[in-house]
Amino acid sequence: MDEINDSKEIVLQIGVALKKYRKEKNMSLDDLSELTGVSKLTLGNIERGETNPTLAIIWKISKGISLPLLALFKSEDSASLYRAGEGLRFSNDQKNWIIEPIFKSNDIEMCRAYLQPNSSYQPEGHHVNTTEIVTAMTGSIEIQVNGEIYTLNQYDTISFRADCPHSYTNHTDSETVLHISLKYDF
Repeated sequence: MDEINDSKEIVLQIGVALKKYRKEKNMSLDDLSELTGVSKLTLGNIERGETNPTLAIIWKISKGISLPLLALFKSEDSASLYRAGEGLRFSNDQKNWIIEPIFKSNDIEMCRAYLQPNSSYQPEGHHVNTTEIVTAMTGSIEIQVNGEIYTLNQYDTISFRADCPHSYTNHTDSETVLHISLKYDF
């Protein structure tokens, strides 16, 4: 199971944003559950801030309501500083894939991603017509997109449709740091 760092404030932010979205769309929890594939009980617990949702659940909700993932994390600040290793972080169960959100707008999200040595990660499918742009900031990475393998070395960039099967593999003995941008075309 994926996890989000355990800040209660972040959990509450997700719940408030989700409830606001649901109310604006005049949806019941049943409607939202049907749309996202997430149980009504889980959605209610998220809205009340009673559970720390997994990254996989957040992706399902985001995809189901055609809303960028980071839209569930509202910031009202006029300027935001995102320091590496601080703030909001998501990781998978194996703790070999960590992402840190660094920017969001209506249709673009950016994050830093860390893939641990000698490990792989295959993300959930993204929204339809989403473009993913990945730059290797340190190390090298093998990215498989629709069965084709691409190797990125430091500062190399690849762009691909993120709604197709893709995965990341770090064959090196050191952590690889990536800059990932997602461009949504809703």
